[in-house]
Amino acid sequence: MTLLDVVILVVKVIILIAILLGGFAYTMLLERRLLGFFQLRLGPNRVGPAGLLQPLADGLKMVLKEDLLPAGADPWVFRLAPVVSVFAALAVDAVIPFGPPIHLFGTTISLDIANPNIGLLYAFAFSSLGVYGLVLAGWSSQNKYSLLGGVRSSAQLISYELAMGLSVMGVLMLAGTANLEQIDMIQHLHGWFVFPQIIPFLVFFTTAIAETNRIPFDLPEAESELVAGYHTEYSGIRFAMFYIAEYINLITASAMAVTLFFGGWSGPAFLPPILWFLIKVGIFVFVFIWIRATLPRFRYDRLMNFGWKVLVPIAFLYLLGTAAFVTGAI
Repeated sequence: MTLLDVVILVVKVIILIAILLGGFAYTMLLERRLLGFFQLRLGPNRVGPAGLLQPLADGLKMVLKEDLLPAGADPWVFRLAPVVSVFAALAVDAVIPFGPPIHLFGTTISLDIANPNIGLLYAFAFSSLGVYGLVLAGWSSQNKYSLLGGVRSSAQLISYELAMGLSVMGVLMLAGTANLEQIDMIQHLHGWFVFPQIIPFLVFFTTAIAETNRIPFDLPEAESELVAGYHTEYSGIRFAMFYIAEYINLITASAMAVTLFFGGWSGPAFLPPILWFLIKVGIFVFVFIWIRATLPRFRYDRLMNFGWKVLVPIAFLYLLGTAAFVTGAI
């Protein structure tokens, strides 16, 4: 790797982190404004024009708040848990292609941080690591509500990660690769995978809601049952880090759905490819928020039953059908 390659890599990492942190801040603002609209009330509109500086005010408030440490908590694990969640959330986006490679000053630059042949496996591996932050937060807090929230997170991950993995296997069979950039290119040339894989897409999207702990699958937090679940004992910047991880995971889940099923950056030529990618991701973020405003929280036993008895069988049966189609058996 030459010095130029290192400089390009560092610049891309800085830009990606800046985009994700800015995206987190204004996704939270968008959610609060849309929830206000859905519920016929005003959202944040006092700080800055149209409330656009509200994320800055919220961030400043969190930084200035006291960082509390419960008397019985494990200090090192308690402080490490939110860092694990944020790191895992950021790491997944390293392999997501935001557009086709571009050419600048005689150099070809790919619009992703890394482009491994096992990009999809990498993304799933790091998305699974995020739950460790929640489990460690619940265990180290020495609080029964936090511990229950952490246990629920691990159980929910196991239940829905299997269905999510099965739902994308058909995409791998059709594309013949786990490289996300090549999956995008194949869809650009031959059509989006959502059309032959509509049922797996619906399974993937449902499991993505559960993976990001969003309503109606926000059982690890469940304010009406567990106060705030795994982050009950957190305050200040560490409390904010869990929110950063949640909203980055929301953006990442939307980006993965776009990449795997909706052609990634492909779209009509009157807009640049990266804009098509961002528009599609924005539509998915809106749907996530819309679902939060519409649906009630699942009961925990129904959450588990739905994952194991509905989503897993559906994803598995469709996978068998896709395998038969690809091999020419049907």
